[in-house]
Amino acid sequence: MPAPNELAEHEAVELLERLPRLRAEIAKAVVGQQRVVDELLTAFLAGGHCLLEGLPGLGKTLLIRSLAQAVSLTFHRIQFTPDLMPSDIIGTEVLEEDQATGRRFFQFNRGPIFGQLILADEINRTPPKTQAALLEAMQEGSVTYGGKTHALERPFFVLATQNPMEQAGTYPLPEAQLDRFLLQLTIGYPTEQEEKTLLTRTTGGPGEAITPVMSAREILQLQGLTRRVLLSDPLLDYLNRLVRSTRDRTHPVVGRWIRWGAGPRGGQSLVLAAKARALLAGRFAVTLDDIQSLAPPVLRHRLILQFEAEAENVTRDQVVRELIAALPVPHDPLR
Repeated sequence: MPAPNELAEHEAVELLERLPRLRAEIAKAVVGQQRVVDELLTAFLAGGHCLLEGLPGLGKTLLIRSLAQAVSLTFHRIQFTPDLMPSDIIGTEVLEEDQATGRRFFQFNRGPIFGQLILADEINRTPPKTQAALLEAMQEGSVTYGGKTHALERPFFVLATQNPMEQAGTYPLPEAQLDRFLLQLTIGYPTEQEEKTLLTRTTGGPGEAITPVMSAREILQLQGLTRRVLLSDPLLDYLNRLVRSTRDRTHPVVGRWIRWGAGPRGGQSLVLAAKARALLAGRFAVTLDDIQSLAPPVLRHRLILQFEAEAENVTRDQVVRELIAALPVPHDPLR
């Protein structure tokens, strides 16, 4: 495969023309939720993992399954339950016997994590010990078992769903686990018209079949293209100040509401997400709107609020919006 920076202009244009087709295939099964679909594709182009939170029955699993059907990647679903063990995800060694020689040996049987697109369904239904089985895979793109490291095939995505923490039988994800997700997306109720369309579509005959429109090779090329999107120095300074402001104890918003702010990985995630959003819009340069629009899904799961904020029902999104409002806006020639 040619390196992304070796792509000719017409090849880059052809790749970008696949994105509307990808959206259209997903829309065959998913009604509405345009913002969530766009943010999911943003994480996809940025090469990051995604955490989708919403009440049961709002289509979280359907959205991920539809994306899996629209791309030619190996898809594995892991249903997280309270009794799930780390070996159920990673795999385990089994004693085998060579029929010809009678020699016995241990064979590593790979678990469902050895795929390219992993649906971690209801990830917060299992205890943190099992949730942590995903840590190395999400960060390093590899799995270590019995002292041996096994590389995972690229591209590799973990798309996890979770019910709100207030739901019975849920375990909060550890901060180290949350930080591995590029974006945390929230799915809300559909509009009245969207719900009517949903009722009609799902209670009639079989829907339209989703066809794959993008290969693993093309996804890797798009990820390479994303990293080449221009981010000007003034906007990079603005983005850096925004992320660093979440841990500035002298900031009135932080001093009042935030216990722990976002680390450098939050800044890296916001840069990649902003570049991916620009590419989705057909641009090769990041705008101020790209940064401000993606700050909530990038930062909301990386902030730990003070008890006072939780007692007064102050949300992480509200805190991020206040930080954005307090930050001087740089000059953006594309705005």
